[in-house]
Amino acid sequence: MSGLNWQEILSAFVVLFAVIDMAGLTPVIIDQRNQGVEIPPGRTALYSLAVFLIFLFLGNQLLRLFGVDVSSFAVAGSLVIFVVAVEMTFDVSLFKLKGPQGMAAIVPIVFPFIAGAASFTTLLSLRAEYALSNILVALLLNVVVIYLVIWKINILEKVLGAGGVYILRKFFGIILLAIAVKLFTSNLSSLLTTN
Repeated sequence: MSGLNWQEILSAFVVLFAVIDMAGLTPVIIDQRNQGVEIPPGRTALYSLAVFLIFLFLGNQLLRLFGVDVSSFAVAGSLVIFVVAVEMTFDVSLFKLKGPQGMAAIVPIVFPFIAGAASFTTLLSLRAEYALSNILVALLLNVVVIYLVIWKINILEKVLGAGGVYILRKFFGIILLAIAVKLFTSNLSSLLTTN
C-alpha cells in the first residue's frame, strides 16, 4: 500500500463522486423502489463495480469491437435517461422493468445512471492522468458510497418525508431531462461533424 498516492486517490474519488452523483440519484432510486423495483444494495454495488472495471480496462476495445464510438454510446445512454426523466416529471409509466427477480435494477439504476457515458469517459480520462492503483482505490470507495446510499435509502426517505420526495422527484426529473438533452445534443453534434 506504500505505493498509493493519497492525493491522487482523493482527487479521483471526488471526480468520480461528482460524476456518479448518488445524492442526485436518491429520488430516482426512491421512485423506482416505489414502483416495485427491487434494488438490492449489495448486488447493485457489485454490478456497478463490474461495469466500472469493464469500462476502465476494456472500454475502448469493446466499443471498437462493436464499431461504436463514445459519442454514440453517450447518445444511447441519454435516451434511457430521457425516458426515466419523463416518468419522474410527468407521473407516467413508460419503462417496463420486467427482468428476472432482483435484476431489474441494472437498467436504469446501474446503467446508465450510476455507470453511464459520463462515468465511462471520466474513467478513461483518469486513466490518462493517474496511476491505475489509485483509480481502483477511488473507485472502490465510491462503490462503498453507492452501497451505503441504497442500503439506507429508507432513512433518507423518512428524513425527506413524502412531500420532500415528491418535490425532489419533480426537480430531479427536470434536471435529468436537461442532462439527457445536453448529452444527446452535444454528442449528436460531434457525431454529425465527424461524418
